[in-house]
Amino acid sequence: MNPDIPGDTAVLFYDGRCPLCAREMAKLGRLKNDKLFLADIHQLPPDANLPTRETLLETLHLRLPGGQFITGVDANVAAWQYTRYGVWLRWIRWPLVHTLARKVYDYWARKRYSRLYSQPCTAEKESCDASH
Repeated sequence: MNPDIPGDTAVLFYDGRCPLCAREMAKLGRLKNDKLFLADIHQLPPDANLPTRETLLETLHLRLPGGQFITGVDANVAAWQYTRYGVWLRWIRWPLVHTLARKVYDYWARKRYSRLYSQPCTAEKESCDASH
């Protein structure tokens, strides 16, 4: 990965070409502490220790300091715990709320990925790159 990232730092992998994702990461970037690193998937060099680029683009991934990955809505809630506002999102982990939040996030993530990456690449489409 990046040798400049300390081993005790979590890494949140996000899609920098998704406008909503980029806005949320800009906000998170201003509020987070030094124990969270934000990594735009499109800026990553190939790394055998990471899931494929496609997998990372399909849903949000947070790699914890120990190497474990958390995905989807759980990754989002966990990432916000690195801010002073994280406590306000913990209710999303309550069993009934979590079930609904996970379903909503998974639906949104599939639609977002399909909208951004399932279209044929054209010269005008900025979200296409050599990996597609």
